[in-house]
Amino acid sequence: MDAACAKAGIHSADTLRTLGPDETYRRLLRSGMKPHFIGYYVLVMGLQGRPWNDCKDKEKADLRKRFDAIKAEAFDSNLSAFEAAMNEIGVIER
Repeated sequence: MDAACAKAGIHSADTLRTLGPDETYRRLLRSGMKPHFIGYYVLVMGLQGRPWNDCKDKEKADLRKRFDAIKAEAFDSNLSAFEAAMNEIGVIER
């Protein structure tokens, strides 16, 4: 996770906390990380100081909706890691 955050330009825990889970995950996806729902909700739980497996029922369903929205906006499975990086800096049109 440290390497993925660094690749996304997130170099400290303070920055991660300031960005929050949704923007952090959005940046991770735009930097080329493959989407994974469990990774997303582990990030959410961790930032709340809760165990990773504390997410259940309606809360988990609501997080899935947030995850799906972020994934639809920020992840393009047809982009290579290089293209994703170019997209992040605005070289590739959306």
